[in-house]
Order: sequence, then structure tokens, then C-alpha cells
Amino acid sequence: MRKKDKRRRRVLLPILIIVLALLFVQSEWIGRWIYPISFKEEIRLSAAKYDLDPLLIAAIIRVESNYKPSAVSPKGAVGIMQIMPDTAEWILKQDDFGQLSVKQAGNEVHAGITLGAWYVKELHRQFEGSLPLTLAAYNAGPGKVRQWLDEGRWDGTEDQLSDIPYGETRHYVQRVLYYYKKYQNLYETL
Repeated sequence: MRKKDKRRRRVLLPILIIVLALLFVQSEWIGRWIYPISFKEEIRLSAAKYDLDPLLIAAIIRVESNYKPSAVSPKGAVGIMQIMPDTAEWILKQDDFGQLSVKQAGNEVHAGITLGAWYVKELHRQFEGSLPLTLAAYNAGPGKVRQWLDEGRWDGTEDQLSDIPYGETRHYVQRVLYYYKKYQNLYETL
């Protein structure tokens, strides 16, 4: 082996060890870089208004649109929190949202987060504070979740997520809970 190669190895090996150590150490900075939260102020305001954990709203947004305000799903859900237009129309009739519209919910961060947070709060109320049920209802609809419960297909607990009949909803709830727990470990609050 040539001296030049030996010298290069002696320099590169410590650098590689440092990089690997950084990857395996629970570094807050690296975690926040890998799991960033955008639109913190808008999330904080809506979460406070509807008495929700802002980290939960952030986790839902991460899974729904990955913070893309004008996202549109193949099924037609719109905006940063991916609300179906019919659901957005229903939400707008339930409370005083001023001049907010369905179109704004599909394009504007504030409108999308406001309507989405209100809906999460409403589902949380309907399902008596159960987070797994709330998240499943956000994805599949509250009627479908009630049907699963009534038929005994799922008991609504986090321990039995594998019993959720819709694979998409099962995966959705698992992903939101994963990001929610990640955010709780990385961020004390927003």
C-alpha cells in the first residue's frame, strides 16, 4: 500500500466514525432536520383555538400533505390538511369561520389548518377523546368508523390497529401516531 493511500485512510476513518456517531446519537438538531415542522405559527394558533396539541396537527399535516398547501389527493381531498370539499362545506356550516371558503381551504395555509383543526376537534368530541378513533375517522369518515365499532371489526384501541378493515386507514393512523410521537420527542411545544 502506498503512503498516500495510508494517509488518506487515516484521515477518512475518523471522519467516517464521527459521521456514523452523529447518525446513531439522539441529536435534537439532526432529528429536527429530519422531521421539520413548517407553518408553526398557523398550527399554533389553530391548535390553541380548538384546544388541540399543535404537535398532533403537525403530524396530521405531515402525513396528509407533507406541508404542501395546495396539495390535491387522487380522491379529491384538498389543501394542507387534505379535507374533502363536501366535508369542508359541512364544516363551514357548523361554526362561524368568517369569510373562509372551500376554495381557500384548498389553497391557503391558514384556511386549511383552521378547518382541519376544527374537524379534528369535532371528531375528538364525537369519539370521546379517543385519538385512534379520531384519526381513523379523519381518514375514513366518522360513519365508517362507527360501523366498524358496531360490527365489532375494530375495538378502536391503538393496540388493535391491525384490525382496522381499510389498509389505507390502518396505515394512515399508524403513520400519524408515528410522527406525533417523533414530534413529541423532538419538540417540547411549537
